[in-house]
Amino acid sequence: MPTRSSPTHHRRRRLLQAWLSSILLACAFVAVGPVSAGPAHAAGTGPCDIYAGAGNPCVAAFSSTRALSSGYNGPLYQVRRTSDGATTTISTLSAGGYANAAAQDAFCRSTSCVIPTIYDQTSNHNDLTVFPRLPDGQQGTDNSPADATAVPVTVNGTKVYGIYMPPRVSYRRAAADTRGTARGSSPETIYEVASGTNVNNGCCSDFGNVEARQTDDLAGTMDTVNLSTLNGVFRGDKAYGYGPWVQNDLENGVFQGATPVSTQNHGNPSEFVTALTRNNGTSRYSLKGADATDGTAATAMTMWYDGALPSGTVLGPPGQSYTPMRLEGSIVLGAGGDNSNAGTATFFEGVMTAGFSTDAADNQVQANVAAQHYNGANSGGGPGSTITHAGKCVDVAADDKGGNGKQVQLWDCRTRAADQHWEGSAYGIHTLGTMSRCLDAVGNGTANGTRVQLYDCNPAVAGQQWIVRGDGTIFNPHSGRCLDDPSGNLTNGTPLQLYDCNGNAAQQFTVTDGVPLLPAIQPSSHEVGNPQNCVDVAGDDVRARGQAVQTWPCYTIVTERPEAQDQKWVYHPDTQTVTSLGFCLDVAGNATANFSKLEIWDCIPNGGAQKFQLRSDGSVYNPQSGRCLDVNQGTHDVATLQLYDCIGGDAQRFTLN
Repeated sequence: MPTRSSPTHHRRRRLLQAWLSSILLACAFVAVGPVSAGPAHAAGTGPCDIYAGAGNPCVAAFSSTRALSSGYNGPLYQVRRTSDGATTTISTLSAGGYANAAAQDAFCRSTSCVIPTIYDQTSNHNDLTVFPRLPDGQQGTDNSPADATAVPVTVNGTKVYGIYMPPRVSYRRAAADTRGTARGSSPETIYEVASGTNVNNGCCSDFGNVEARQTDDLAGTMDTVNLSTLNGVFRGDKAYGYGPWVQNDLENGVFQGATPVSTQNHGNPSEFVTALTRNNGTSRYSLKGADATDGTAATAMTMWYDGALPSGTVLGPPGQSYTPMRLEGSIVLGAGGDNSNAGTATFFEGVMTAGFSTDAADNQVQANVAAQHYNGANSGGGPGSTITHAGKCVDVAADDKGGNGKQVQLWDCRTRAADQHWEGSAYGIHTLGTMSRCLDAVGNGTANGTRVQLYDCNPAVAGQQWIVRGDGTIFNPHSGRCLDDPSGNLTNGTPLQLYDCNGNAAQQFTVTDGVPLLPAIQPSSHEVGNPQNCVDVAGDDVRARGQAVQTWPCYTIVTERPEAQDQKWVYHPDTQTVTSLGFCLDVAGNATANFSKLEIWDCIPNGGAQKFQLRSDGSVYNPQSGRCLDVNQGTHDVATLQLYDCIGGDAQRFTLN
């Protein structure tokens, strides 16, 4: 992903457009009977045994939950304590068995732990480590190791942990150090089991074969499985449903089929997803998906696409294409080949094999995965911010299952609950969404007492339009009413409703990670796809005092940084401060004169340079100077913010939404 200094390139990886029909094939499925919960070992033959028996041996195999072959009895991953830096290896409990999570719990007791290394279970020893952003890295920032205890789940009743990879958490092994991975136009198959709830539209949380360096080497230099909501909306074309979709990042394009958007690919929104891609390297590739916990033939390993590799030149020099592939052999988990690391994912297991697998082998692998009975509420969290009210979270009934008509309610906050993380304008302008659906007034109602629910997003439905306001209310313009907690009831399961806006405590909500602060004045022209500018901190989420505050194109669903924290602001009416990235909006040098610049700085109690009042006319007033926040006008995307005499006009009107 390109750097912020070149905004016109933000969509370079997603600009290919074509429309071809995908070919749907029915998959044979080998059914399995129920497997009893066994604490020490996995039943039956492992995925790598199955693929080896079909002539496609694993060249790399990774899992934090279990052995992926029946004979494997070794290390799965390493954990490091933050308290003293000590490390230990978490291995299987037995040959072919599950991870020894008890050893991790004992080692990490009373402190936190991270995962610096994920071990390859094959003889190739393609172990993955946390890679920094190298000098040749084109995108992203430095990467960090995963929180080792973020996602506890069970397999066949045995406690294990998933690998939680929010933006800027990823692993890599360079081609110079890998063995067995496909190079050039060699065929390969890749599958992973990942969370279907911890996904976003950021580029790119991939698993698979990438460039030798952290550079975009153009079309066909990557072959990776990608489970995300990327391409959910693509220049007016709409994918089927709301994802996530099993896709392939082939470099300079993430594809749902023959094209970036394919309505034949219906997505896999289950809590645990088996996602698979296979590529013969010269002409053909496939995409498959399944509920990783479902062993029934009706839903297992749906073939979303099986056909020709994408054709045509893709934003590169003439002649660059996907036929044949030009694979370079590095392995990545949690980022793109050029270190684009704005995606989010939770990974449980996955392999890379030599050769183009058979449907029969893929179905046997899915049967083996389903037999593990992955289970765990909140199996990976999700993108977006929590919305809190009096210590409770805005929540969707049914524990991360989502679905149309599910009640939106108050519930105790849970760290990794996907249905407690909401995205603003992710599914349409002025929407609030989670679990790939939108906050909706039941029946598009407008009366006092109208309940709210989760429902398929539809920009034409006025009951799905919400404005998060600076006074703490969440306003529905269609009804003219506010989101409300009936009678201030804080019992778990209390349904939320519409009610006359009255400013009472029952209508006070806080978006914990903040919301965009939008200036009314906008540049005369915009890059395609950017609807407006946002108040922004210079740099990409640089958490440092003294960073300048400016305007910049808003990061929205069509960009590659949906998790940009430096465009999220929280107004605190009690202290009259505005915060982002853990700092306060501040007048540089405690100045009061016209043209004084704005920055972020450590919050200072009662500091006059950090006090601002969000007034009803849209102005942001600084009492110490007697002046207003003002956009230094121009026609460019970037404009500095300053203090200036309060004279009204668009340059001094802002909306916190």
